[in-house]
Amino acid sequence: MSEVESYLAGNGRGSRLFYSFVRHLVTLILRTYCRMRIHGRENIPSTGAYVLAPVHRSYIDTPIASACTRRRLRFMGKDSLWKNGTVGWILSALGAFPVTRGSADRQAVTRGIQVLQAGEPLVLFPEGERKSGPTVEPLMDGAAYIACKAGVPIVPVGIGGSDRAMGKGAKFLYPRKVVVVIGEAIPAPASVDGRMPRAAVKEISTLLHGRLQVLLDESRRLAGG
Repeated sequence: MSEVESYLAGNGRGSRLFYSFVRHLVTLILRTYCRMRIHGRENIPSTGAYVLAPVHRSYIDTPIASACTRRRLRFMGKDSLWKNGTVGWILSALGAFPVTRGSADRQAVTRGIQVLQAGEPLVLFPEGERKSGPTVEPLMDGAAYIACKAGVPIVPVGIGGSDRAMGKGAKFLYPRKVVVVIGEAIPAPASVDGRMPRAAVKEISTLLHGRLQVLLDESRRLAGG
């Protein structure tokens, strides 16, 4: 059993209840304090694995992503955070799994695919690190590649207002309106002889970029930004 599979198998009913409790608490705070509204929730698959691909403008984009579905979502985290057993359990219960910081991208890709093959939804920010402004930056191919290799759909998500609620350098969460717009899922292309052509991955990444820009524009408009 791989390290990721052990984390998946080891998270029983207790950790799932803990995740559900934290998700409900975070969602309540965001809905009341930031007047968060979510549109297009019906576009998220109710069963099976998928990649949730939000734009990234704030630290709170991760908890915002968790509010999009009642299913537990998976996130990547640096493995040093798991050195403390209690902290590691909490992170695993909250959907995170370890990736060695500074390791080759191949490890992150492999573990992401393992999570999806285990039937778990995975959150990947296709822009990479947090960005600024109303324009979706050129995407890293990681999200499209992992989704294509695992044969799962990508669900694009626009988040408007999170940068005003807690932007770069902010130490506090401000009561600014946040609006989430979830787009239609982009299906993974069929593989050729068990392989995924690079051109197919690029095509999906380009399509994802266009969808994200439309969703970001709409979410920012609804958020009043």
